[in-house]
Amino acid sequence: MAIIIKPIVTEKMTELGEKLNRYGFQVERTANKVEIKKAVEEMYNVTVTDVNTLIVAPRLMQRYTKSGVISGKKAAYKKAIVTVAEGESIDFYSNI
Repeated sequence: MAIIIKPIVTEKMTELGEKLNRYGFQVERTANKVEIKKAVEEMYNVTVTDVNTLIVAPRLMQRYTKSGVISGKKAAYKKAIVTVAEGESIDFYSNI
């Protein structure tokens, strides 16, 4: 079972990576901080100093159609924000 599902590449997370050496990942809902730290260190060959986790709430969505309003929600997921040691960085675009 893979702990890390995918990296979060947004403007905000890219700016955090450049300024504070913090990177975001979407992770398995059952993963804890120790497992996330080990997975990031093995995958990207960096030293992780801190891991913060949060569960992103589901977003409610509505669509107006001819037959009426259709409502639903996007799935919730767990996000991990990982701080890397000084002088190290993660390049998400190197293996494209």
